[in-house]
Amino acid sequence: MSRSVRTRPEGSGQALSKAYDTALLDLDGVVYAGGKAIAHAVESLATAGAGGMHLAYVTNNALRTPDAVAAHLTELGIPTEAADVITSAQAVARLVSEQVPPGARVLVIGGEGLRVALSERGLTPVESADDDPAAVVQGYGGPDFPWGRFGEASYAVARGVPWFASNTDLTIPSGRGIAPGNGAAVEVVRIATGAEPQVAGKPLPPMHRETILRTGAERPLVVGDRLDTDIEGAFNGGVDSLLVLTGVTDGAQLLAAPPQHRPTFVDADLRGMLTGQPEVVAVDGGGFRCGGWTATTAGERLELDGEGTAPDGLRALCAAAWTAAGDGECRLDGGKALARLGL
Repeated sequence: MSRSVRTRPEGSGQALSKAYDTALLDLDGVVYAGGKAIAHAVESLATAGAGGMHLAYVTNNALRTPDAVAAHLTELGIPTEAADVITSAQAVARLVSEQVPPGARVLVIGGEGLRVALSERGLTPVESADDDPAAVVQGYGGPDFPWGRFGEASYAVARGVPWFASNTDLTIPSGRGIAPGNGAAVEVVRIATGAEPQVAGKPLPPMHRETILRTGAERPLVVGDRLDTDIEGAFNGGVDSLLVLTGVTDGAQLLAAPPQHRPTFVDADLRGMLTGQPEVVAVDGGGFRCGGWTATTAGERLELDGEGTAPDGLRALCAAAWTAAGDGECRLDGGKALARLGL
């Protein structure tokens, strides 16, 4: 499917919580980090939900079950049912179930979330490569995951057993910083075997399919903090997205984003769901204005003039950078401009 190349963030005259029927919210880096709620998340989600927006939580983290995630969100002050949580474990379990016989044994390299999802599909989780598995499924196992489990995966995959991964996120946010994610663990098995897994999680179609099947969303808005999973997943699914700057993506990465990583909307945090989004407009003589800021290009640099809020300045810079980049990545230096915004 061909798409026009996005060259600026869009505006919205309506609050996003009114313009879209369902928010497909990432968790790590968007709603919480290190188990603690991110600033403004609880009250923003409460307001959006009270206004009629369906809130669904879509995570590439396959470690916990939907029941556990829902309980955690509820403890944080965000009342949530398990049915409103969609995990990459569920997506990969469906993918596996479509390719192996009913009741087949599956070697699980991961946590409880994977075991429960596979069992719900009528598959039988096993622990050893010697249990004659029909498939190997790998998902995030937590920071203390035993190294020997990667050996079990490698033994089975090397014998030709089909290999599946819940996701390949190289990193995961934590309360202490950025930690290795499931993608780093997948690399261990890939290096040992030379094989390639089938991957279910964001940004790939199996996760989007799972999300739409479970939520019934008609006008979904993907809300995330990662360009290479959340925003690219929205792009691949042909739906709109909101990037929030509370997780792994920084201003420089956003300015350099290729077309598949350019979000529809950009805001500081989840309060952006509750408001309209300002227009970014072209100005005479070149450049783009948003709020009180005007962004232009000058040689090898991006420049920013004016004053106003940091999100408005960043939106204007995105327009200048993405327009200059076209269907590639912006190579212009935006460091000084971003520093003016505290980014």
